[in-house]
Amino acid sequence: MKINHIALYVKDLERAKEFYKKYFGAIENEKYHNSKTGLETYFLSFSGEERLEIMTIPELHENEKNMKHYGYIHLAFSVGSKQKVDDLTYMLKKDGYTVISGPRITGDGYYESCCLDSENNQIEIVE
Repeated sequence: MKINHIALYVKDLERAKEFYKKYFGAIENEKYHNSKTGLETYFLSFSGEERLEIMTIPELHENEKNMKHYGYIHLAFSVGSKQKVDDLTYMLKKDGYTVISGPRITGDGYYESCCLDSENNQIEIVE
């Protein structure tokens, strides 16, 4: 058994799509739009079989982002090397995104950094 995809509601669908394309090499499918409900989605594919579905719908409401709560906390992307972690972290910071931590070696031995995406969701970048 494997996870088919992970879904994430976003406020700005196009901005979120561009974030994942620019920094993580995502390839989007054709946008789906349900005219009855207003739901709009993209499936984003990465280098393997993993997919991220980003979705928006008119009645979304703001939710306080707190990194210490039950449920979804972060997405982790493996970029292949320490140098790539460093380079991507630098690029995100230079482009104005918040870097929460790192790059660093964690207590469990990962080389990683953590940043916030265009919707303030936590993203881990690991080697």
